[in-house]
Amino acid sequence: RAVQSLLPATMSSPVPADPLWPRVAKLLLLLLQLCVPRASPQPHRCPAACICTSDLLSCSRQMLLRVPQALPPTTTTLDLSHNALTQLHDRWLASLPHLEALHISHNQIRNLSPRAFHNASFLRHLDMSSNYLHAVETHYFEALVSLEELLLYNNRITRVDENAFAKLSGLRKVYLSWNNLTTFPFHVVQRLGIYNLRTLDLSSNSLSSIPVEVLAALPENIGNGLYLHNNPIRCSCPLYLMLQRWNQQGFSSVKDFFEEHTCKVSDNVPRSLIKFLKHSHMFENCSAGAEAADLSHLEAMVGQPILLTCNTSNTSLPHAATTYLWITPHHEPIKHPGNSNRSLEVYRNGSLRIAIAKPWLSGVYVGLAMNSPYNFSRMCEFNVTVLYPKPAEETFSTGLTTLLGCIVSLVLVIIYLYLTPCRCLGCCKKPAPLSAPQECSAQSSILSTTPPATDGPNRKASANKHVVFLEPIRETQNGKIRLALGEDFPDPKHPKVLQVKSDSESISSVFSDTPIVS
Repeated sequence: RAVQSLLPATMSSPVPADPLWPRVAKLLLLLLQLCVPRASPQPHRCPAACICTSDLLSCSRQMLLRVPQALPPTTTTLDLSHNALTQLHDRWLASLPHLEALHISHNQIRNLSPRAFHNASFLRHLDMSSNYLHAVETHYFEALVSLEELLLYNNRITRVDENAFAKLSGLRKVYLSWNNLTTFPFHVVQRLGIYNLRTLDLSSNSLSSIPVEVLAALPENIGNGLYLHNNPIRCSCPLYLMLQRWNQQGFSSVKDFFEEHTCKVSDNVPRSLIKFLKHSHMFENCSAGAEAADLSHLEAMVGQPILLTCNTSNTSLPHAATTYLWITPHHEPIKHPGNSNRSLEVYRNGSLRIAIAKPWLSGVYVGLAMNSPYNFSRMCEFNVTVLYPKPAEETFSTGLTTLLGCIVSLVLVIIYLYLTPCRCLGCCKKPAPLSAPQECSAQSSILSTTPPATDGPNRKASANKHVVFLEPIRETQNGKIRLALGEDFPDPKHPKVLQVKSDSESISSVFSDTPIVS
């Protein structure tokens, strides 16, 4: 038909049944297709004021008044921080189907349109800190069903709608610090999901009162990340006891900012703030309630199994629809059947079994009964302490060890006094005949300290002994005292005599003129 319309009117009659005509028609159609130009796809161009990589688009610090057009659809991270944006139009993220992180901090955005974040269902991280937001309305973020982190600190927020986070079941971290909040819907914290929420930062606001009963009943994994420091909260014993209990359990929200938790003593005196955790003496009369008394203590040795059982009759929830949840000392929720490696198991009756006790499993375990993610009651608490076994050496009695030590010491003293070995083996033998004096006997006689008995002026000894004595000090030679031999010694030139004399000279300076018996 297309070919016939192009033929002249004279040839508008039916086409003859010529076997060559179909080939001609195909050739004409091919020529028509080649003549008509095709619309080529436009390349993904990067905006002039931005920097583009494979999946990152950065338009930071460009003083932009509006969002650039024609953003690359492959973008997963978009940075528009430090600009002058004042509003975001509806569905402005429709061209970015893979966007996961959006940074719009340090701009001038005052409010959000009802459909500003539609078509952004994969967004997980949103940073709108340091803007001019005055409130958090319900429609602001309800379309962000995959959102996990929301940063709204350093704005001018004075109110948060109680349903602002109702549809954000995967939300893990919310930062609302450094705003102007005077109240907060704490009763909706449970709706944020007991399994996911880890951080809710409300520090450095203007909160004057908080429902202590509601916060004290929150699971430990939420209390560990609930930051309330630097707020003018009215001082009270329940507030002090709750924060002290969180501090004893090692909650980061209290432990990391211990000195920054303040409370107001009087509403009539705006500056009457005290660091009540640091100066706890003002709350010495506050007594712990019945809840703190329910804490049970349990000790176990390393390697032993532990079974924690709660009294399920204490819960007011319907028993048929009740499930059980345990909060570990690391603030992780564990439900039936247990964790991934089965080191912790939760039975259907609510008991928790620790397969093998380890030191890092010590701490407070909290058992909860639940009939929905937002309705639960506390059943029991166990403070588990895992100990190492004592070494075998410590089983000995201290008294027995002391007695054995005394006996060994006494034996050593007796051996030292009565069995002292002789320093010179030759000295312990029978003395040799006088005709052949030994070197060892001569040395032992020289070292003798007992002076011999003398009768005459020449100090001769008895007939059976020869005496070697020192001459008076005036007879010295070269600074050494000379030895004089007794009358009965043989010729001084004899080699044995010379040897004894040489030995005596070597020690004469030590023993002075003490006579020495050979």
